[in-house]
Amino acid sequence: MKLNTISIDLAKHVFQVMGFTNTGKTLFNKRLNRQQLTEFIQMQNKCRVVMEACYSSHYWGRTFESMEHNVGLIPAQHVTPFVRGNKNDSNDTLAIFEASCRPFIRFVPIKTMAQQEVLILHRLRERLLGTRIATSNQLRGVLTDFGIIFPVGHKGFNEKLIDLCSDESLSATLRWLVNDVYSEYALLNNRIKTIEKKLKSEIERHPLGKIVLSIPGIGYLNASAFIASIGNVQAFASAKDFAVWLGLTPKQFASGNKSIMTGISKRGDQYLRTLLIHGARAMINHAGKKQDALNQWVCQLRERKSFNCTVVATAHKLARIMWTLLQKNSYYTPQIAKEITQ
Repeated sequence: MKLNTISIDLAKHVFQVMGFTNTGKTLFNKRLNRQQLTEFIQMQNKCRVVMEACYSSHYWGRTFESMEHNVGLIPAQHVTPFVRGNKNDSNDTLAIFEASCRPFIRFVPIKTMAQQEVLILHRLRERLLGTRIATSNQLRGVLTDFGIIFPVGHKGFNEKLIDLCSDESLSATLRWLVNDVYSEYALLNNRIKTIEKKLKSEIERHPLGKIVLSIPGIGYLNASAFIASIGNVQAFASAKDFAVWLGLTPKQFASGNKSIMTGISKRGDQYLRTLLIHGARAMINHAGKKQDALNQWVCQLRERKSFNCTVVATAHKLARIMWTLLQKNSYYTPQIAKEITQ
């Protein structure tokens, strides 16, 4: 019988591999290590290879595509409902195959190495930001017992820290402590700035990055994260699908003739949604100074809704604009307010 689909349950060292015909009949069920997996897949005729979109899936996706196989990555939440019986590698592999056969499953696009490198920079930056916050909060706390209060904010904290480094009224131990924390804090700042500079230079050279950067409320951090995550949005059939994936649309509870819409679903990538929300918040703060259609729409919405509702609605609008521009491969052009209709 002819092999049609290979389903793989990914792991670090041992992989479960099952082969199926076009009618769903199992041809083989093997446990392979990393080297055996590469050799085994390379020996197979061109077919469909399906995996769960999880740890190392993009690496294996690129590897199997180089062998001319048709690779599909399935979101983990779409695989879980098909797991039957006990939780083991064989049942997980079977669930991946069954999920891949569903007609409305949306596969995850395989990321390039360049996209993954950019996302790694974002993750490192997030970790460094968390460490910087923890460092400043700890020093604020311990020096409160000595009557030393820092101003609110990063800039105020940094200026006060510099002053304390040369404050002769402090004991030798406290001065040593403050100087040690200042060295750590300065190192964190430098590392964060280096990463941000790298992200900015990368996205300014990217043709799709220039399109996203033309959108109001989108900076180089937002642009680099979105381009590295979604590419040219080929995975989304419409702007609505993109907004739903970001978790910016309301949750729905419906039965019969009754339908209740609640807060946003918060599905999808939390980091991307957070960046878009921050961009929308910044845009709202300056919307009153501009007269184009989008900013006037934001101002009118702000008059009717609370600030947080306006922020989410603006983020939703920016997401739809982003999808449209990437699909058309064109830059954002502000429209005159009278040319826009609700």
